[in-house]
Amino acid sequence: MTIYIVIGALIIVLVAVLMVYNQLVSLRNKANEAFSTMDVFLKKRFDLIPSLVEAVKGYARHEADVLQQVTQLRSQAASGDRRHQLAGESEIGKALQSLFVVVEGYPELKASNSFLTLQQQLSKMEDEISLSRRYYNGSVREYNNHCQLFPLNLVALLFGFRPMPMFAVDSEAERHTVDVSL
Repeated sequence: MTIYIVIGALIIVLVAVLMVYNQLVSLRNKANEAFSTMDVFLKKRFDLIPSLVEAVKGYARHEADVLQQVTQLRSQAASGDRRHQLAGESEIGKALQSLFVVVEGYPELKASNSFLTLQQQLSKMEDEISLSRRYYNGSVREYNNHCQLFPLNLVALLFGFRPMPMFAVDSEAERHTVDVSL
């Protein structure tokens, strides 16, 4: 009789471990999907940047340093691991804010149809990025909770599940989406 109790207990523990493992895999996949969604929107924004820079270039030739910085940050943020991409995304936002400060000095550029179209597309993209950030952070929070809460953390540790980085910004100015209204 004791052997049946021990075997039953082992089966229950094994089933519980398998359920937690499957839940962790599911949550990790959800967090990775959320990052991929955010990455798609960031890539769309990256694709808009060269057009925006070209539109501004014709009017603001002497502002080459700002234009070069935006282009360089775009290249840097597109490569690297997840932490590097998240940090680069914040830098792109700051650089775009600088670009729009430059644009303030060129009323004829602000009235240009092509620039206005790019501005509207970028504004929409910033809204989508903001929503995807929230979805990513929510997915990562749920996954990280499962990796860190006892007794789930024992299974996570056993199978090598590690917490993922949240999207976070360092300064208060970066906490806002890029204001693209002129």
